[in-house]
Amino acid sequence: QEQLVESGGGLVQPGGSLRLSCAASGFTFSSVAMSWYRQAPGKERELVSRITSGGGTTTYADSVKGRFTISRDNTKNTVYLQMAGLKPEDTAVYYCKRASIIPLWGQGTQVTVSS
Repeated sequence: QEQLVESGGGLVQPGGSLRLSCAASGFTFSSVAMSWYRQAPGKERELVSRITSGGGTTTYADSVKGRFTISRDNTKNTVYLQMAGLKPEDTAVYYCKRASIIPLWGQGTQVTVSS
């Protein structure tokens, strides 16, 4: 069964850091690019970051560039999103997604940035 399971979300103060993880199973993880998206209340889901299958190329939304870092460990079938300098506007449910012809989404993990 193909599956993506996110973890690592939580409540953090402005300026703080979190690391999200997305564990993949049921497919050949090392062959596909992976993405992180987020959806804030009342807003559309937006692309945050993307990483190629081998990890050699990464892209970021302008809103997170310089603060977030995407990475992956193909030996652990896991993609990460290291978030630093968090702002209240980063509050959202964060989802990982398999970037393939047939997309696959995780269930999401809530990130709340508040003092």
